[in-house]
Amino acid sequence: MKIQLAKSAGFCFGVDRAVQLVFQLLEQGKQVYTLGPIIHNPQLVSRLEQRGVQIVDDPDQVSQGGTLVIRSHGVAESVLNRIRARGLDCADATCPFVRKIHRIVSKASQSGQTVLIAGDPRHPEIEGVVGYCSEPPYIFKNAPELADLLEKHPEFSSQDVCIIAQTTFSLEEWRNCLQILKKVCTNATVFDTICNATVQRQSEASELSQKSDLMLVIGGRHSSNTAKLQDVCAQNCITYLIEKAEELPLQAVKGAVSIGITAGASTPASIIKEVLDTMTEIIEGAGLTEQESAESNFEEMLEESLKSLNTDEKVRGVVVGIAPNEIYVDVGRKQAGFVPLSELSADPNAKAEDLVKIGDELDLLIMRTNDQEGTIMLSKKRLDAVKGWEIIAEAEENETVLTGIVTEVIKGGVIAVTEGVRVFIPASQATASRNDPLDALLKQEVKFRIIEVNRQRRRAVGSIRSVLKDERKLLADKFWETAEEGKEYTGVVKSLTAYGAFVDLGGIDGMVHISELSWNRIKHPSEVVNVGDTVTVYIKGLDQEKSKISLGYKRSEDNPWEILKRDYPVGTTAEVQVVGLTTFGAFARIIPGIDGLIHISQIADHRIEKPQDALKTGDKVTVKITDIDFDKHRVSLSIRAYLEEQAASGEESAEAPATEE
Repeated sequence: MKIQLAKSAGFCFGVDRAVQLVFQLLEQGKQVYTLGPIIHNPQLVSRLEQRGVQIVDDPDQVSQGGTLVIRSHGVAESVLNRIRARGLDCADATCPFVRKIHRIVSKASQSGQTVLIAGDPRHPEIEGVVGYCSEPPYIFKNAPELADLLEKHPEFSSQDVCIIAQTTFSLEEWRNCLQILKKVCTNATVFDTICNATVQRQSEASELSQKSDLMLVIGGRHSSNTAKLQDVCAQNCITYLIEKAEELPLQAVKGAVSIGITAGASTPASIIKEVLDTMTEIIEGAGLTEQESAESNFEEMLEESLKSLNTDEKVRGVVVGIAPNEIYVDVGRKQAGFVPLSELSADPNAKAEDLVKIGDELDLLIMRTNDQEGTIMLSKKRLDAVKGWEIIAEAEENETVLTGIVTEVIKGGVIAVTEGVRVFIPASQATASRNDPLDALLKQEVKFRIIEVNRQRRRAVGSIRSVLKDERKLLADKFWETAEEGKEYTGVVKSLTAYGAFVDLGGIDGMVHISELSWNRIKHPSEVVNVGDTVTVYIKGLDQEKSKISLGYKRSEDNPWEILKRDYPVGTTAEVQVVGLTTFGAFARIIPGIDGLIHISQIADHRIEKPQDALKTGDKVTVKITDIDFDKHRVSLSIRAYLEEQAASGEESAEAPATEE
């Protein structure tokens, strides 16, 4: 068995600083009060209480002569003012990262910016941050809430907006939020205020959980950063959140081959050591050899966990209430049961009211019981995943096509949820073409096959492209059955190259050569069509053996030579524009796509040395069309013939007898 502890597990700088400050004050003989629990760790808080530390909810509860410690979460500016007004001895242990946020939102509010905060509005840190805003800020807990907020306030897109994040906010969720913000709030000022320790801790936990088949997250259940660690690890392997060694899941530990351990920022080193020592005793007591441990595979662990679920942890409940962020269920016990939205479905975009209705019966898993509050936290998502995994495993063996919803676009691909199981679909397998954008798949229903399963790590990899390839083959076969030269199709421009445009005809692609896009000379296909355009094309040539289709786009009726033949016969007078000059004459544009030559001898009714003596590029002149060679595509023009014709017409007018009144 392999056990690996994350390097960053345990106290962060801010928490360690706050705890050490309390111990120093106790050593000095001070009567210490903390404004709320100094950290989210009940064991350490209990030890401090035994040494006389009192927890208060309000500065007014502090006796004169006592020292009040402000924890690392910080407090609102109004609370600090009240402490100063009372003249209390105060030790401020506010985390420097939190203090930085206070300065940012204070300055932003004073300058008239709208403040948006990514975090939990009920968390002490955010409650303190809000106290530095002159106007009420807008708070969102995740990307879907941000999207709803921006939809309700379209004015944010043009306003000067300031955006910060709670120091313990999920790094992955923050990235999802930034993707939304970049598209909507072009004038936003974004401050990346997630604590460096939080980023490092979550990154290490994610990496470690990907290499483990069991993760243990040690920390207080009320700790925000510990909860985030549990969420990060649970995406990759079986994860348990424990507060102390006594809560170790014995069967899971004994059956695991590779165990990863991390701890929240409020977890003392002594508790981490206690957990490691207890695990060592469990392993040695079990007498497992390395080979026996390796053979405790995923199926056995799953079976053991299900045995436990069937007795103590698995319950059946009836939905009795629905709220935006959770549902309430009656499980036949004295405690009130509730299922957070995050534990109701693996789809982060799902809404509770769309998933269940009052009276529904659900199979649920007990996550934790709080006897003091009289509540039971339950999960439907985790039981769904157990059932769904069997479907996933069978789908891989049978190459079954599954249907799921894309819930996230992440680095390297997308996440699709089916049967309560998260399936990773790499970018190379997510679309029909590597150049297709992944964002277009978000929240869309997709079909895919399972191409890889790692049972120990409970990871599944899928392929949308595999299904699309089959669907396109069926469409292609149907196309070839009816295709013939000259037949018209409506298609979508799929891609452009220097030599033409590829058009999706529905299951098969054809190419329009650049010469077939326009009767005029063009340098690039983008001068005529763009990717995504719907176009009408016709088949010019077919080669089924090579699966090549040549398409035509320009129409014969638009051929400029046909227009010239119809509207500009020899002898026609026309106004043209000079487009080029040579030593032997000038070229002039008659109609788009056709230029004619005015020979130097035809530029004027008198001798000139060079064309530039009479013309320059851009001049508009009147000419007479004197000759057209349709085979060689040549047109001869003459200014001189036009002038002579005009002169002759004038002389005839002058010689005509005057008419009598």
